[in-house]
Amino acid sequence: MASRATAQPLSLKVVSGAFLAFWCLLAAFPIVWIAVMSFKSPRDAFAASPWDVIIGPVTRASGNGLSVLDILIGLATLYFAIRWAFTKVPDLVTQFSPAGLRVLGWLIGSAVYAILFVVIFFGVLPVLMGGVNNIAGPLGTPILGLTTEHYVAVWAENEFYRNFMNSMIVTAGVVTISLTVGTLAGYGLARSGSDLAFWLLILALVFRALPHSVLVAGYLPWFINSAEILRPIFGELSPTLYGQPWAVIAVLVSINQPFTIWMLRSFFQNIPTELDEAARVDGCSHFQAFRLVIMPVMWPGVITTGLFSFLLGYNDFLVTSLLLDAQNQTMVPAIAGYFNRETTTTDQVEAVAAAVSITAPLFLLVMVFQRQIVSGLTAGAVKG
Repeated sequence: MASRATAQPLSLKVVSGAFLAFWCLLAAFPIVWIAVMSFKSPRDAFAASPWDVIIGPVTRASGNGLSVLDILIGLATLYFAIRWAFTKVPDLVTQFSPAGLRVLGWLIGSAVYAILFVVIFFGVLPVLMGGVNNIAGPLGTPILGLTTEHYVAVWAENEFYRNFMNSMIVTAGVVTISLTVGTLAGYGLARSGSDLAFWLLILALVFRALPHSVLVAGYLPWFINSAEILRPIFGELSPTLYGQPWAVIAVLVSINQPFTIWMLRSFFQNIPTELDEAARVDGCSHFQAFRLVIMPVMWPGVITTGLFSFLLGYNDFLVTSLLLDAQNQTMVPAIAGYFNRETTTTDQVEAVAAAVSITAPLFLLVMVFQRQIVSGLTAGAVKG
C-alpha cells in the first residue's frame, strides 16, 4: 500500500488516467479502423458515413454478415485465444522444449498456435455457426455486414503468401545472424576493461543513426553492378547481389548490428562477473562459461533484443523495396505496390486487408513472449 507521502492526488490520477486512455485510443484507432474496413465491400469500406463503414449495409445485403450469435461466440473465442496465449502457450513451451532448444520451442509453439487459431476461427467456426444460425431464428439473422473475400483475394489470387515467405526468410536471417554475432560481441565487450570497446560502440551507433536512404544509396550501385565487379574473381559464374534475399539480409544485419551489440552489452553488464569466475573455477573454458552459465540467465535479454531485430527486418521498406526484385519482394513493399498501378477501390480494400494481415504475427509475438519482454526490459533498465 502506498504511503501518504507518495500517494497521488485525485486530480493527478484523473489527468494521467485520461491522458493514458486518450493516447491508447489514438494509437489503437487506425489499426481497429482498417481492420473494420478490410471486412467490408468497397462501397461500405469507403462510405462517407462512419456508421455505414461499421455496419456494412451493402456487404450485409449481398448475403455476407454476422448474427448476434456469431458476434457473441466470436468474441468469446477471441477472449480465450488471447488468454491462452498469455498463460497456456508459455507453460506448454516450457514443459515440452528441451533446455538447449528453448528458442526453437518458442518459434514452433507460436507457429502451431497461430495455425490452429486460423483454422478454428476462420475454418471450423464459420461452418458450425452456419448450422446454428439456421435454427436460431432472429438471433441467427445477420445484423453486421462482414466478408473475408478480400483476404481470399490477397492470399490466394494475388499470391501474397509468397511475399510472406520472403519476409520470413529475410527476418529469420536478420534475427539469427544479429543475435549470434551480437551475443558473442556483447559478452566480449561487456567483460572487456578497455576504453577502446566503449568508443567502438559509439562509432557503431553513429553508423546506426545514419538514415537508411544514405546507406542504400551506397549499396545500390554495387548490387546492380555486382556481376561485373565480381567477374574477375568468379568468371562467368559471378553472382549478382541485386534481388537476392541473402544479400539483403547482410545489409540489414550491418545496419542493425550496432544497436544489437549495444543492447546485449548492457544486459551482459548487469550479470555479475562472479558467475563467470565461479564457472571458470569449476573447470569451464570462457566459451563454456558463456554458453552454460551466462546464456541461460540472458534469455529475457536475448528475446527482447531479438524482437527489435525482428521488427527491423519485418517492417523494413526502403532497403527491401530497392534491393529486392519483384519475385523476392517482402510484404511491406508488396502492399505499397497495390497503389503503384491504376488502382480501384477493390484494390485499395485488398491492400488494407494485406496490411491487417501483416500485423497478426506482431501481436502473436508480443502475446507469447510478453513475460520475457517485460523481464528483459526490466533487466536492461536496472544496473545490477
